[in-house]
Amino acid sequence: MSNEATGSTQLWNEDLAPTTAAQRTWRWYHFSALWVGMVMCIPAYTLSASLIEGGMSGYQAVLTVFLANAIVLLPMLLIGHAGTKYGIPYAVLARASFGTAGARLPALMRAIVACGWYGIQTWFGGQMIYTLLGALMGGEIGGGKIAGLGINGAQLLCFLAFWAIQFWYIVHGMEAIRKLETYTAPLKILICFVLLGWVYNKAGGFGDLLSTPSQFVEGGKKAGQFWSTFWPSLTAMVGFWATLALNIPDFTRFAKTQRDQVIGQTVGLPVPMGLLAAMAVIVTSATVVLYGKAIWDPVDLSARMTGVAVLVALLILLIDTVSVNLAANLVGPAYDFSSLAPKLISYKTGGYITAAIAILMMPWKILESTQGYIFTWLIGYSALLGPIAGVLIVDYYLVRKTELNVAELYREAGQYAYGNGWNTAALVAFVIGVAPNIPGFLNAAFPASFPDVSAGFKTIYTYAWFVGIAISAVVYGLMMKGKTVPAVRAPAHP
Repeated sequence: MSNEATGSTQLWNEDLAPTTAAQRTWRWYHFSALWVGMVMCIPAYTLSASLIEGGMSGYQAVLTVFLANAIVLLPMLLIGHAGTKYGIPYAVLARASFGTAGARLPALMRAIVACGWYGIQTWFGGQMIYTLLGALMGGEIGGGKIAGLGINGAQLLCFLAFWAIQFWYIVHGMEAIRKLETYTAPLKILICFVLLGWVYNKAGGFGDLLSTPSQFVEGGKKAGQFWSTFWPSLTAMVGFWATLALNIPDFTRFAKTQRDQVIGQTVGLPVPMGLLAAMAVIVTSATVVLYGKAIWDPVDLSARMTGVAVLVALLILLIDTVSVNLAANLVGPAYDFSSLAPKLISYKTGGYITAAIAILMMPWKILESTQGYIFTWLIGYSALLGPIAGVLIVDYYLVRKTELNVAELYREAGQYAYGNGWNTAALVAFVIGVAPNIPGFLNAAFPASFPDVSAGFKTIYTYAWFVGIAISAVVYGLMMKGKTVPAVRAPAHP
């Protein structure tokens, strides 16, 4: 499709155009590898820790993680369908519901969240290089902290070194990322078994953490409080991949068939995520025996290993963090920034912008100051992204019946222009979907400034993603009833 055919150079560039048959190289195992690659990451490993600290037993924590990922798989598959059917990225799909100009709002929201994650994961990667060098040199490196930055010179250089490794993949594009994910996924699974074997031999078993009952049982510290912990935890776990549930068309547009994306994602997400949580619990259980305390941070654990083990463990974690960060936090914002001004910003330029923001935001400061990682960061942005998912799903399935006129998605004054490029129904549904969660968010993020938020709003906030997706779906469905122009059937990809 050329930009002459679409009638607008403002909404079209080579990267945002529908994928051609030649570009559709992803089979089901590529999607499974992508998900195994993304699931095996440090924040996902440490998620179980937050659940066990909240009072759950090991089994309850693993089941909660598995259930959340089974739930988030549904919007993944539903929204991913459009990517495979029409070969379009998330930022273009959003034009059908939000309007050709309005789609920039959900694209920007998704991009900002991803930039935050990209910076945080880059910092984790830099810290691993720093730990590795410290282990090789036999002690702390880098000297005093740099004024204004709050980290020392060696930490800054390690952060920039890891940033540079990822930059190579931005320059070499999507195919380089697919190859990285496919080749590293089996390696990560192998390492999991090696790690389990190592702790089993070292600790002479898997420790007591596995048999420790939850604190919610009768006579426990938090007797009878299971559900009040379970729901916010489930929402946070859903929030963990809520970003990907939106921009999954950025990947599924490269799928050979619908079957490839459906099987690949179903095999690759819920079960590996549950197994990783189980492994985290088992390994941490053994660390209690080995070191006298639970060590949930795999970097800290790797640093305690001796000899060649520390080198191998940290190198694997480094490869792991690169593959996760590129897939989960770079591809989406690169397309999203491109969609803001397609004439000026290509996919690669969008990637450069993401990488630049990651440095400017000084992620180590965010990690330092963000109290309550689960309640403020994960649930907070799930409250924003849930309503967008609700609008996209209802628009694509109920309003359009999966029929889109692809050429019109790239026309400024076409079928999806609504009023001046904005669809009021989508905006209203989004605002009403987010609104009930705002008081609870303010209370969770700034308890000292907003202490008087009612129990009702706090309860709603614990279900943030679910509340947002449900309200926006209903409001959008009602407002769009009988308003749609039937799509001219456009030839879809097989």
